[in-house]
Amino acid sequence: MAFEGIGASVKRREDLRFLSGRGNYTDDINRPGQLHAVLVRSPHPHARITGIDTAAAKAAPGVAAVFVGADLAAENIGGLPCGWQIHNKDGSPMAEPPHPVLAIGKVRHVGDPVAVVIAETKAQAKDAAELVSVSYDVLKGAPSLEAALRPGAPLVHDEVGGNLCYDWHIGDKDATDAAFAGAHKVARLELVNNRLIPNAMEPRAAVGEFDTMSGDYTLYTTSQNPHVIRLLMGAFVLHIPEHKLRVVAPDVGGGFGSKIYHYAEEAIVTWASAKVKRPVKWTADRTESFMSDAHGRDHVTVAEMAMDANGKFLGLRVHTHANMGAYLSTFAPCVPTYLYATLLAGTYTTPAIYAEVKAVFTHSVPVDAYRGAGRPEASFLIERLVDQCAIAMGMDRVEIRRRNFIPSSAFPYQTPVALQYDSGDYVATLEACLKASDWAGFEARRAAAKARGKLRGIGISTYLEACGIAPSAVVGSLGARAGLYEVANIRVNPTGSITVFTGTHSHGQGHETTFAQLMAAKFGVPMDQVDIVHGDTARIPFGMGTYGSRSLAVGGSAMDRAADKIIAKGKKIAAHLLEADAADIEFKDGKFQVAGTDRSKALAEISLTAYVPHNYPIEELEPGLEETAFYDPKNFTYPGGCHICEVEIDPDTGVVSVVNFTAVDDVGRVINPMIVEGQVQGGVAQGIGQALLETCVYDADGQLLSGSMMDYTMPRADNLPNISVGTSVTLCTHNPLGVKGCGEVGAIGSPPAVIGAVVDALKDHGITHIDMPATPQKVWGIINANRPRMAAE
Repeated sequence: MAFEGIGASVKRREDLRFLSGRGNYTDDINRPGQLHAVLVRSPHPHARITGIDTAAAKAAPGVAAVFVGADLAAENIGGLPCGWQIHNKDGSPMAEPPHPVLAIGKVRHVGDPVAVVIAETKAQAKDAAELVSVSYDVLKGAPSLEAALRPGAPLVHDEVGGNLCYDWHIGDKDATDAAFAGAHKVARLELVNNRLIPNAMEPRAAVGEFDTMSGDYTLYTTSQNPHVIRLLMGAFVLHIPEHKLRVVAPDVGGGFGSKIYHYAEEAIVTWASAKVKRPVKWTADRTESFMSDAHGRDHVTVAEMAMDANGKFLGLRVHTHANMGAYLSTFAPCVPTYLYATLLAGTYTTPAIYAEVKAVFTHSVPVDAYRGAGRPEASFLIERLVDQCAIAMGMDRVEIRRRNFIPSSAFPYQTPVALQYDSGDYVATLEACLKASDWAGFEARRAAAKARGKLRGIGISTYLEACGIAPSAVVGSLGARAGLYEVANIRVNPTGSITVFTGTHSHGQGHETTFAQLMAAKFGVPMDQVDIVHGDTARIPFGMGTYGSRSLAVGGSAMDRAADKIIAKGKKIAAHLLEADAADIEFKDGKFQVAGTDRSKALAEISLTAYVPHNYPIEELEPGLEETAFYDPKNFTYPGGCHICEVEIDPDTGVVSVVNFTAVDDVGRVINPMIVEGQVQGGVAQGIGQALLETCVYDADGQLLSGSMMDYTMPRADNLPNISVGTSVTLCTHNPLGVKGCGEVGAIGSPPAVIGAVVDALKDHGITHIDMPATPQKVWGIINANRPRMAAE
């Protein structure tokens, strides 16, 4: 039998059903007698609703019901809750205006839902939705940070003066100011982290069903965390007792953060199913997704680094404006704060850091976590600023990094911005990446490109991230309104096969493979004897779902603890059967053995005894072999690494081609190298997309201009090079597996490396920074704007 345990590149078990078209996604679910819902959405970014006439829609063929915000309000339906509260500098709480499920009184962004039409078919619902007549008093919009902060700007919420959600800070301002006062040089950078629109292969969908006999509700939904959706929707929106609400998240075709949150459509179909007494199904069209799924990023930042005469970093000052959109999405407030500013130390020994973040409401789609969630924003800022520091000091980009790295001997390392890193070797990942990318041979490749009429550049990023968000007590004190533990229930069946029920959820990461590998290694059984169950609140214990690269570090650790409980009980059963002391029983390779002897019992013998307890220590142990464990981490985990990107630019068109990309990442212990490689490559693809192609565009009034694939450019295969992936391992010191997480590192480390390469290619044109995305139009404009000056020189 081939090796299937930890460290084996086992092919993903779940791919057979996905590649053969036998996956079971939410849109594949069709309940008997179901109706279809279509949302009527605002075409205006900001307007008063002066009237809604639904009579024609209600009379249309096939229509079962039409509901508006007033209908929900009449039944005391709550608004969508926010799961994290931030406090201002003065200690006061952030502004937290209501977020109605269907708009009441005002609409605040293009796509804000106003009414829902429910009909026998989706086509009938669409036709009837066009008959809903909504009267609007159109108002001036403020879709951008600049517009929303301008004196006299239109207010997104009348009760929120100045459109300011919160004004937050972290770090020691006095110490940082003192560092700048004594600086030899200061590097300064203004940058934009562009707004992104998530585009998973599977659009969001939801099916609500009400059982008129039992009073039970079921929601099938495209979600990364079904228990959290059940808690938020049941307790705060629909006021359904949790035991009467089941949430099922079947196969999910990609999430990237956008399917973490509780959305209005989930509440609408669940509530409406009880009103019409039939199941109600909604599936987003792709264009609808552009204006309803939470967006990502959208920061405007000014950053400064103070340095001494040797290029050592003395202090970092950061001022960021973060766009929240029109409403607070589920976890939006923590993204530009505790998932961003706490990472501003990066991999460097900067002794003083001070950051201010102002979060702003605008007339745009709400912004929340998108792959990386605050950490890509932090890494882009730091790594681009470090390149500016090298320019200011006249130093090599690699050398200034080496000079400021946290040494491996310094761990655990306390940063000036709250976090304490447990392990890492940044020199090792740097050196491995420099070698793998042939950094030393780059100038020869640049010269060869120049001979072909191309501009060639190379960029580097030595990033750090924090993931496996924790601990619950700490994040609770920082404003989290949920725990951040994870849970696993392990059932060893009578014949020795194993079923694992996990609170995490898979939406492309390969959990059914890696978790099975973990359990196969732990119990010494073949992988095909392990079944992983997730995604159904009626089957799994209360878990916190999947986001922030937490599944293995937190969920896997819960499994490891539950497995330890199984083994401990098994030793007692084996001791009884083998007439030995439990302290003398060892467990290895699927056998319980008396130490120093050949007397043993296989796991299957122990499990059968547990369920058929004819010869069993019944006075000491209950029958059965099933255990549950909760794991609440002591700290984040801290993956990091080095990414190096090479680009070529065609000066006649401005087209940037990524020709080489090398990533060496420290993600802790690697369970499945093939899956790690795939995760990193996927993240790098998204990072390249942000750096070169993707950006969400609103016009001055708030109309979404990039509202379809015709206007929003996603990376394609021909935009991507072969991506070389390697690892350099230091183990996490505070979880039992030594793992750190790999799902987001590609999207975190790659954007600054790509932009660094573009800037390097354009350095003879006087360019030291370019904001993302570096589109052909933008790059061509830079080249041509500087040609006359260069010719004159």
